[in-house]
Amino acid sequence: MIVVYVLWGSTYLAIRITVETMPPLLSAALRFTVAGLVLAVVLRLRRGPGALRVDRRQLGSAALVGVLLLTAGNGLVVLAESGPPGVAVPSGIAALLVATVPLLVVLLRSATGDRPPIWTFAGVTLGFVGLILLVLPGGSSAAVPLLGALTVVAAATSWSVGSFLSGRIRMPADPFVATVYEMLAGALALVALAAGRGELADFHPAAVSTRSWLALGYLMVAGSLVAFTAYVWLLHNAPISLVSTYAYVNPAVAVALGALLVAEPITPQVLLGGAVIVAGVALVVTTERPRQAGTGSRSGDTPERDRQ
Repeated sequence: MIVVYVLWGSTYLAIRITVETMPPLLSAALRFTVAGLVLAVVLRLRRGPGALRVDRRQLGSAALVGVLLLTAGNGLVVLAESGPPGVAVPSGIAALLVATVPLLVVLLRSATGDRPPIWTFAGVTLGFVGLILLVLPGGSSAAVPLLGALTVVAAATSWSVGSFLSGRIRMPADPFVATVYEMLAGALALVALAAGRGELADFHPAAVSTRSWLALGYLMVAGSLVAFTAYVWLLHNAPISLVSTYAYVNPAVAVALGALLVAEPITPQVLLGGAVIVAGVALVVTTERPRQAGTGSRSGDTPERDRQ
């Protein structure tokens, strides 16, 4: 749990450092290409020639989920965190906005006929009140950039849709195999978008700082391989109610690291809005998990398998 809390919470800061001198979408494409290929090689070596075999429908489903989670979900976060001060969203704020994913999944469930309990809706309402408080225009220079905040909300929405669909379409049975194809499909789409934005033509490896290269390597290894493996292990060896606490611990870690390491401002508005969002997510998680454990329903699944 410490690995998942700290490493996943730290990825938002690592993204910000990476995009200081590296094109945003291209950096995300490199991250998921390397992580996906390494995971594929490990599975092939450990399980033999048929380790990555899937049928066309499973491959298509994994590719769709990969585009929703990684291309749109992660890619928009990377874009939002890039740019000069006043335009880029601070890493801690991005993490707080992404924390709304479990709330958005509840809304998707409701739209498809599921009826979560009243306390779940109370948590959703509380979380979105916190979201409004967080992005309300302020009079200080530390106010959250509205366009960037909306970009992260769009990313969280795409991540929610991808997570929601992953439990309802025919995916590869093995989550590690699914992740290989999701990462590679997401990376391919990110490369196409990066080319469309002119990032490939403008990319000069020598112009990228050592600091950014190290941050990218950290994202590849710590964020996409180590933390993911720890998370999958937890899903099979720990209560889901405990594992799900990442949804509101990661933002707290991200805000603290951003403030301590790169002096991101923590204003009273950020503290209030962030606290309300985290409280709403905590209420949703604590009311949903006991119900699912008793019914065996997967209707409330949030991104338990695929993460940044």
